[in-house]
Amino acid sequence: MRTVKALGIGILVWIFGVSAFSALYMLPISEDRYLQANIGLALVVPFLVWLGAWLYYKKVKSAHHGLTIGLLMLLASATLDALITVPLLIIPYGGSYTSFFGSTDFWLIALEFVAVATIYWYAKARPKQINSLNQL
Repeated sequence: MRTVKALGIGILVWIFGVSAFSALYMLPISEDRYLQANIGLALVVPFLVWLGAWLYYKKVKSAHHGLTIGLLMLLASATLDALITVPLLIIPYGGSYTSFFGSTDFWLIALEFVAVATIYWYAKARPKQINSLNQL
């Protein structure tokens, strides 16, 4: 059941991430709006994933390693990208699955996704090691 929770949180992160990307794309800040939105997404994703990890570990601190949670949330997000983002937002504007999933931007954000969840686990959710000398 915890796997379903991680996937659900990944879906929420995807919803907020796509919303942020779309909103940032609409802002008339720079000439290259795609780059502008990707930079904005790269700045928003750590907060979204940190919040997602917090939600996941809220009641059970050491349920799964952060790497596992990060990969599960990324799996949910990438699946929704394949089912919704690419067909509705990328292909109509001349892109393709290959251009989306083969881009450096995608993989850097994916790495960021997994890294933030892992860092959260080490910082907040990892089981504390009991030093045997302290028990004497």
